[in-house]
Order: sequence, then C-alpha cells, then structure tokens
Amino acid sequence: MRLFAAVRPPAVVFDHLATALAGVGWPGTGPSSPGAVRWTARENWHITLAFYGEVPDGALEPVAEALAARAAISDPVEARLRGAGVFSGRTLWIGTGGDTGGLVALCHEAREAGAEVLGRAEERERARPHLTVGRQVPVARSRRRPSRGEADDLAHALAVYEGPSWEVTEVLLVRSQPGRGAGGGPLYEDLGSHVVGRH
Repeated sequence: MRLFAAVRPPAVVFDHLATALAGVGWPGTGPSSPGAVRWTARENWHITLAFYGEVPDGALEPVAEALAARAAISDPVEARLRGAGVFSGRTLWIGTGGDTGGLVALCHEAREAGAEVLGRAEERERARPHLTVGRQVPVARSRRRPSRGEADDLAHALAVYEGPSWEVTEVLLVRSQPGRGAGGGPLYEDLGSHVVGRH
C-alpha cells in the first residue's frame, strides 16, 4: 500500500482558505485547457510530512509505531497557512507560517520513522512544508522563454494570503489510492492519528 505522513489543519483553517480561493476561481469544475489549473478537492487538503511510497502490508504496524514514537518526542507546533507559490511550473501550493522550524522538524521525524522501518527515506528532506491546492494542465514551452500559465497568476494573487493559526497536535498516517477518488483524483484514507508531544 502507498503511505505518507501528514498534518491536516482544522476545519476553521480550511474554511478561511476556501474563502480566499473562491475569490480566485476555486473550485472550478469546467474542462481544463492547457495552462489552466485543475483544483484539488478540499477533502484531500493536507500538509505532507514524509512520503513512504509502497509499503508491504506487514510493515504497516511497525511504520505506525515508529511514527507514533517520533511524534511523541516532538513539540506541538503553532502553524498557519501563509503565502503561495508554484513548484516545477505546475503545482500550485499554499505555504506555511508560524513556527516553520518546528514544522520542518516534524517532517524530519516523520521521514526518520520511515527510514527506521523501511531502510529507505525520501532523497530530499522537506524544507518547505506546504498544502497543494491545484495542478496546472501542461502548456507548450517556447525555446526562447518559458510559458506562463494560470498557476503563476494565482500564486501571485495569493502571495499575501495569511490564514488563522492552529496548534499541530497530531500526525496522521495516510493511505493513498491514486485514481480512486472524485474526478479520477487520489483517494486518501487515514489509518492512524498520533499525538504530538505526549511525554
């Protein structure tokens, strides 16, 4: 099964973000033309801490236990959603503010939990925690200059966004089933919730 560790902000944070995104066209349902953004479903919004990839069924419990242990020795984090950007010219994200160092530390602990059990970890550490809100339909690129699409414009419009703060007190272990969710997107299933800072 395909697993990752994540933080899911509370409903009040999502409500605030949804209001801001509605001002720039979310949740648009029409056909996606090249350069347009295909929005992610609200029920799929999360901040990925670590991606474990395909994990054998027998490793599920050890991964969950390792993640729980790492979460327990971490400090709760005061976080907020803040700003926006685009990765690789196509992934539109909302960034994080508040105790970003604490959130990056949580990413490190979640990554190490997977490494302990699976003997492997993501090649890169997550230094910029974020929440993905859309993906741009590929556009043709010129040899002279890169094409600019809707994601860039939306990121510019959302650059000053700042949502309410919340305390991160749990880390989720989530199963991802690509193509099984609404509109052919992924289906996410929470397999466990682990308390941050339980001593």
